[in-house]
Amino acid sequence: MNHRSPDLSRRTALTALAGAVLAGATAAPASAVASRHRTVRFATFNASLNRGTEGALVTDLSTPDNSQARNVAETIQRVAPDVLLINEFDYVAGGRAVRLFLDNYLAVGQRGARAIRFPYHFTGPVNTGVASGVDLDGKNGAVTTPGSDAYGQDAYGYGWFPGQYGMVVLSRFPIDRRAVRTFQHFLWKDMPGNVIPEGYYSDEARAILRLSSKSHWDVPLRIGRETVHFLVSHPTPPTFDGTEDRNGRRNHDEIRLWADYIGGRRRGAYLYDDKGGRGGLEPGARFVIAGDLNADPYDGDSYDHAVRQLLDHPAIRLPKTPPSSAGGVEAARLQGGANASHVGNPAYDTSDFNDTAPGNLRVDHVLPSRGLIPRANGVFWPTSGDPLYRLVGNGTTVPTSDHRMVWQDVQVS
Repeated sequence: MNHRSPDLSRRTALTALAGAVLAGATAAPASAVASRHRTVRFATFNASLNRGTEGALVTDLSTPDNSQARNVAETIQRVAPDVLLINEFDYVAGGRAVRLFLDNYLAVGQRGARAIRFPYHFTGPVNTGVASGVDLDGKNGAVTTPGSDAYGQDAYGYGWFPGQYGMVVLSRFPIDRRAVRTFQHFLWKDMPGNVIPEGYYSDEARAILRLSSKSHWDVPLRIGRETVHFLVSHPTPPTFDGTEDRNGRRNHDEIRLWADYIGGRRRGAYLYDDKGGRGGLEPGARFVIAGDLNADPYDGDSYDHAVRQLLDHPAIRLPKTPPSSAGGVEAARLQGGANASHVGNPAYDTSDFNDTAPGNLRVDHVLPSRGLIPRANGVFWPTSGDPLYRLVGNGTTVPTSDHRMVWQDVQVS
């Protein structure tokens, strides 16, 4: 379902601001710039470090010369976040892939950028590529052998093998691992007022279908004496379905999980995590929501303006100006196509998608809570005249990812 706002001027109203944000220059980490104010740089990056076969990511990261991994590492080093979510990083039990990336790529300065170290990280299993044992798409029986599109359609989350398109959190600050909450197994049917499409799923499928296409994680960070909950996820794209809009509806409710989680005791009371813990976040707790939410507030195929459940949420404190770039403006102008009819300001775009449809979109978000003070922010999208343009490409070639890193500085205390 495609929604449009009547405010067509939003597309260009803030374009002039784009040149003032980070594009190609190396950014000093917020913790170094303003440590006495305890300003922390949070970021999200769909790095496309997913592979088509199980184990291939470990192979690629076992040597320091994989070109795409070097580009991902350099992008991270240029932005220099303190806390980072990486989406589309294949999950490998035991964390071997994460350690290889930390040691072989981030700990090595890439093309003049400074090496960066994250002493703490968290990763875990996800629903992508995990066989459901049920014919979810109702086409060819339950496909249980990994390695095909048919298998992916019947997995709890689309993927050709368990762990594909996983997630990892990297942090300069300690992670309270015992307090981490995950919602991998929460069932979609257990969300009151859910928007599961009527008549599409069999009773057997509805009974076992998990809400999260990957997982939802609450990762508490100890920043000085304060705790900030890093709420991370990667909802399914609201596409690749039919008139029933099953993916659009699932994307909506995956985003809604966080809206309910931060919405107070009564609103989040129905939630249960993978350890059996009940309810949402305690009122007044500080948090940052981050991830490739696959939802643009104005353009694309979201169901019922899905991401506005967060952008308009009273517990969230938005910056005066969203993260932006000059590169997004230039890309929309040069690539044309669907971009010409978009309502959202291209300065806020975070992804370079097919120009026929859906065009470039704002789908990656970093959203701080009340109790945190938003400061500087940006989208890493250099323009074609910037030496670092080689990291993003022109939409035809994809040297790193079709997404851009988004960062938001927040004052914690």
